[in-house]
Amino acid sequence: MSETERDYAIGYGKPPEGRRFRKGQSGNPGGPRGRPGKNNLPALLLAALDEPVTLTIDGRRRKITKREAIVTQMVDKSTSADLRATKMLIDMLKEVEEKAGTAAPEPAKLTPPDREVVELFVARLRCQIAAEAAEAAEAAEAAGERGASFETAASQLPQDEDFH
Repeated sequence: MSETERDYAIGYGKPPEGRRFRKGQSGNPGGPRGRPGKNNLPALLLAALDEPVTLTIDGRRRKITKREAIVTQMVDKSTSADLRATKMLIDMLKEVEEKAGTAAPEPAKLTPPDREVVELFVARLRCQIAAEAAEAAEAAEAAGERGASFETAASQLPQDEDFH
């Protein structure tokens, strides 16, 4: 080793100028546990879901990620009438559509001619239901039974607010 001239002493607590910490820089930027973001829960979950797994599908062995296997299994269960899997799948689809911005748009408001057709249809249904209720009440009175009156049957009809 060659002797170099220094205007300061090097020793314990006095490192050479080239190896000193820069101002504003931590002594261990990687931290005691390695790189930041490597061992947190979301990173671990993503790493586990991206691991490959070998499956036999239709008699052939395929290598897919665990994420793909989970989705495939959920879709298969929902098609076999598993209501819990179906609900989970629909909820996942809604969440994905909301994030992607491809959610189904709200239905369009009725135009005045369409509203008129709906109101006429509702009025016709109400008349038909009222007539059937009146006939049932007359038949019940004729048989000597105590039946519902026309007013109580008419009060149970849906109101206009229900259709708007």
